[in-house]
Amino acid sequence: MNTQGTSGKRSFRKLLGGVALFALPALALAVAVPGEKAPDFSEVDAAGEVRSLKDYEGQWLVLEWFNKDCPYVKKHYGSGNMQALQKKYTDQDINWLTVISSAKGKQGYLEPAQALEVAKSHNLSASAPFLLDADGSMGRAYGAKTTPHMFIINPEGEVVYAGAIDDNDSANPAVIPKSANYVATALDESMAGKAVKTASSRAYGCSVKY
Repeated sequence: MNTQGTSGKRSFRKLLGGVALFALPALALAVAVPGEKAPDFSEVDAAGEVRSLKDYEGQWLVLEWFNKDCPYVKKHYGSGNMQALQKKYTDQDINWLTVISSAKGKQGYLEPAQALEVAKSHNLSASAPFLLDADGSMGRAYGAKTTPHMFIINPEGEVVYAGAIDDNDSANPAVIPKSANYVATALDESMAGKAVKTASSRAYGCSVKY
């Protein structure tokens, strides 16, 4: 009996097992990177409809992370800035999904009925009611760190922008008119077939409450 060979095979299997276990967290922490394919997702919205990345193949898609209690979200919703942006681009047949990744018991978490009420009170102009990502799977796949955190996906399924909504990280809505809106600029440039000058930026806001 070749005990050395058996021992070697066992050691190799242990090594493979260790590699597999080590790889799992890395896969779970995949992030959306400009120039690369967007991470897949499949989430239920507040109305009970399943929204998946594959539903938007061949179409433009904007993803926005939301927490109603975050001062930075209030900055853009209280001023009407985010809703105006949503309407401007959904009117151009661009899909826009707003995601809540707050875990149950954490700030910003909403049950479906509550989320529908908040969508109405906030005049949400997205393409669907809030996507409810309570387990954080979608948020972690995209590397969403703040509310808001913005991502733009082109019809080829590639991320063309990831980061902040604009270049001013103040929570004061008075700064909005003088701020450079990264999302609007990236959409306009990419839809016109131009290279996106600012494809990524440091997202600012409240931390996503995973």
